[in-house]
Amino acid sequence: MKSKFVEIGFKSLVNSNRILVVINPDSAPIKRVILDAKQNNLLIDATYGRKTRSVIIMDSGHVVLSLLGAETIKTRLENNEE
Repeated sequence: MKSKFVEIGFKSLVNSNRILVVINPDSAPIKRVILDAKQNNLLIDATYGRKTRSVIIMDSGHVVLSLLGAETIKTRLENNEE
């Protein structure tokens, strides 16, 4: 399978084949996921100091914070499939 990348803000890219889920960061369980990832050195902050609008969970266990909303990333993933 050929690797495809999706831009998640500020020219940061993630491998779209490795994304499990893209979710909003507002709920308490997701905040715990972010905290656990940070404690285990699996957190990647791609917000460049901006507000986190989505959380991307990768199949490797890494958690990526993005300044783009989940719907925007969904649209980019759908466009990337073409």
